[in-house]
Amino acid sequence: CCNQVMVKLNKKSVSSVTRDVLEFKVKIMIMEGSLTARDRVGIQDFVLLDAYTSETAFMDNLRKRFNENLIYTYIGTLLVSVNPYKELGIYTKKQMDIYMGVNFFELPPHIFALADNVYRTMISETSNHFILISGESGAGKTEASKKVLQFYAVCCPSTRLLDNVRDRLLLSNPVLEAFGNAKTLKNDNSSRFGKYMDIQFDHQGAAVGGHVLSYLLEKSRVVHQNHGERNFHIFYQLVEGGEDELLRWLGLERNCQNYRFLIQGECAKVSSINDKSDWKTVQKALIIIEFSEKDIEDLFAILASVLHLGNVHFGASALGYATLNSSAEVHWLSKVLSTDTSIKFSNNYALEVYIVIIYHFQVLSPFTAEHAKYARDALAKAIYGRTFSWLVNKINESLANKDSTRKTVIGLLDIYGFEVFDMNSFEQFCINFCNEKLQQLFIQLTLKSEQEEYEMEGIEWEPVPYFNNKIICDLVEEKHRGIISILDEECLRPGEATDFTFLEKLEEKMCGHPHFVTHKLADQKTRKTLERGEFRLLHYAGEVTYSVAGKLFNVATQFKSSLAGLTEILMTKEPWYVRCLKPNHCKQPDRFDDVMVRHQVKYLGLMEHLRVRRAGFAYRRRYEVFLKRYKALCPDTWPHWKGTPAEGVQRLIKHLGYKPDEYKMGRTKIFIRHPRTLFAIEDAFEICKHELATRIQAKYKGYRVKGQYQRQREAATKIETCWRGLQARKERERRAWAVKVIKKFIKGFMNRNQPVSMDNSEYLAFVRQSYLTRLKDNLPKSVLDKTTWLTPPPIMQEASVFLRKLHTRLLLRKYVRGISSQQKVQLQIKALTSDIFRGRKENYPQSISLCSFSVYSGEKDINIKVLQQICPEGIKYSVPVIKYDRNGFRPRFRQLIFTQAAAYLVEEAKIKQRVNYSSLKGVSVSNLSDNFLILHVSCDDTKQKGDLVLQCSYLFEALTKICVVTKNHSLIKVVQGSVRFDIQPGKEGFVDFKSSSEAMVYRTKNGHLMVVGPHNAIVNSRDKS
Repeated sequence: CCNQVMVKLNKKSVSSVTRDVLEFKVKIMIMEGSLTARDRVGIQDFVLLDAYTSETAFMDNLRKRFNENLIYTYIGTLLVSVNPYKELGIYTKKQMDIYMGVNFFELPPHIFALADNVYRTMISETSNHFILISGESGAGKTEASKKVLQFYAVCCPSTRLLDNVRDRLLLSNPVLEAFGNAKTLKNDNSSRFGKYMDIQFDHQGAAVGGHVLSYLLEKSRVVHQNHGERNFHIFYQLVEGGEDELLRWLGLERNCQNYRFLIQGECAKVSSINDKSDWKTVQKALIIIEFSEKDIEDLFAILASVLHLGNVHFGASALGYATLNSSAEVHWLSKVLSTDTSIKFSNNYALEVYIVIIYHFQVLSPFTAEHAKYARDALAKAIYGRTFSWLVNKINESLANKDSTRKTVIGLLDIYGFEVFDMNSFEQFCINFCNEKLQQLFIQLTLKSEQEEYEMEGIEWEPVPYFNNKIICDLVEEKHRGIISILDEECLRPGEATDFTFLEKLEEKMCGHPHFVTHKLADQKTRKTLERGEFRLLHYAGEVTYSVAGKLFNVATQFKSSLAGLTEILMTKEPWYVRCLKPNHCKQPDRFDDVMVRHQVKYLGLMEHLRVRRAGFAYRRRYEVFLKRYKALCPDTWPHWKGTPAEGVQRLIKHLGYKPDEYKMGRTKIFIRHPRTLFAIEDAFEICKHELATRIQAKYKGYRVKGQYQRQREAATKIETCWRGLQARKERERRAWAVKVIKKFIKGFMNRNQPVSMDNSEYLAFVRQSYLTRLKDNLPKSVLDKTTWLTPPPIMQEASVFLRKLHTRLLLRKYVRGISSQQKVQLQIKALTSDIFRGRKENYPQSISLCSFSVYSGEKDINIKVLQQICPEGIKYSVPVIKYDRNGFRPRFRQLIFTQAAAYLVEEAKIKQRVNYSSLKGVSVSNLSDNFLILHVSCDDTKQKGDLVLQCSYLFEALTKICVVTKNHSLIKVVQGSVRFDIQPGKEGFVDFKSSSEAMVYRTKNGHLMVVGPHNAIVNSRDKS
């Protein structure tokens, strides 16, 4: 809502008065803090939770906010983040702008709010800070670290040089993720190393450099992955995304299944990971971080060497020594590493490796097959581990700040979360020990900061009970008695040290320790859950069982020293915390697993932190901040307090009626004991601020409007004078232009019939344009429309004729393109009928609209027996007719059928006569309005019947059909008066035709057949046709 209002403020249509008033209202709206939203989406700060000792109340509030997609909640300045497993759209540039420069508690909890507060505190106090991001694998630590970096990239001052530093800081992340992150069972992008990054800022707050420290890379992942897990991302990115030429140079194939180090987890392909796209990102990042082409080539060659090394196989000789079965892989190893290594074979030794080092001496070491595999894996891990260290150093060189002046620092610690697997190795032991140390540091710093704040403010400190995990840290790191010291002793003592001698030593030293148990030391019930080669530690986060199986290298001391160095670094900086929670094991959105989240809340120490923050007082604020927010509630402090802030707060709480046990006054802050006390004052402020806004708005409007009125009145007079002068000049110019145009028009009209000249050219152009415009809106819609074409002016006569022809052709083209093939056939038949009868037979014009010329043959009206006889000839047309006998002219109802070969006269199921088209001499019809036709047949055979005298209601259609079927358009003869026909060979008859008002057919006394057709006016025949 606030964003929408601010957008509207930028529109020009909003007056300055309204804009200022709205800005004030928006500021009031922004100052809605965690307090005002408590009833809508739970408590935004757990410190204000009434039942702060109740884990159930804590979980209910966390769940309520998670269900509303509110993943962030405060515990004081600590930020609790729940992984939503979906995009929420809360990390945009607009969101960054909203949180930039705003008081920490004035807006809802967000990672940007914490990042901004750290940044502003660093600048104002010129002090160093660090943000500790912790949580188990898959809780969102890496993403939180990215969001902090992105925020600083936006909020810091920008120049071309600083932008280069910013880009390197941002792009160091995808490089480190590619080489140090992998898919695990809990997380598709799990950090398999600890990372601490210092971001260096100058006195103006600009990011000018950085430095990265890495801890305990999980090198064992290079040679082994559990089921459902992958190796480091970079290997899959190289194989899937590498260019064909690069892969050929490295001796690699674009198939992860061909490399043993990549398929042990059986999940080389992951739907949520795009290796090809990530490969391009890494390549771009390496260039921006200023890796040279030689560095990049060497880097990819080393990666290829690890993959080739994983495909080296060993057998066993008769003497038990290892024999090499992968000479091709060794060849590629030598090529990509560009070494002088040569591999020799002999009867005495299965494998000899000649290594040239700085002092030029040889070491020949025969291995058993098992030792060779172990050495191969150790070499692969060592190569990758050193490569990763070199990569971090190169990144640090790129991020190094060349300016030696003092810089302030913000550190980002993104380190492995607490891990519990089915099989927990030495690396999980180191990871969980790191989490123990960080938890100890967290409690120490939190208690220390709280106690220091109380002492600084002169408030009595109330001790807080909490679980101190120092006993667990001592169990691991105590000198001479801790697990790490015992491991060092076992690795250094004479004799053969094994995994089980190390375990026996632990049992001897740790017997009776409440947080340590083995199969030997456990009771009968616990022994069932422990193997003989395992020991169990009771961490602050829960029990974890570790296996001692496998070779343990003496790197624990080195890691312990690194962790101690990290602790020293963190102790010199001001701490800020982000606690990341994983809502479920399935990585599903909108699913909140109470048991799982409750366990994380416990081992992250969130309840202890809350109890520390609520040790006596739930809320504390500096006098200036408290007075600024609530001074409107007291008439004495509103609108301006003249005294000190502490005196103003004292006067304010006296007015509000606070009891002595509800608050304490410190040196610079007020401490309020109960949340309900704060909620009461916040509710009163909610009511008051709306009244204040109205009063301030009224006063401010009056002040602004009065000043504006005076300025506008003075300006109006000046504007009016200038405006009137401007309008008068424009009016004079318009009138002068109009007179000129009218004169030219009149002159052109007077010379309109003259040849084109300067006097009439514009007028004639106007006439042409006017005619064409009117013609466009009045074009004929049909070819037959001969009247609507506009009469053209004399100058457009020739053009009008040409345009009319074009338009007529256009209409004809549209009509022709619009008719179907069936319509075309009918039109052709109608044209044939017109050629035969137009102007020759009286009733032709009346038949035009009745004659459909259907292509339907009428087979359904033909008797089935007849149909069987003539169907092979192909029936083209049939029509009912009246046949008049040759002798006596008695009418008979018949059916006339045209086939492809002959015409048939049919009486129901009997064919009465067949006339071959070859014997058909012609067809006679009269020129009158009757519907008679006489088929003239050759009578060479005396047995042949004579001509046919027929009467047909569909005369024109039938006659046209017979012309089409016989393909003889001259077959029809239109006669006047009488028609002679052959009754039989040698005997003839006559049909006489005449017109009358009534149609009749009868036999005359002279033996002729008289056909009387109705009289038709011939006047309209031509028009209708």
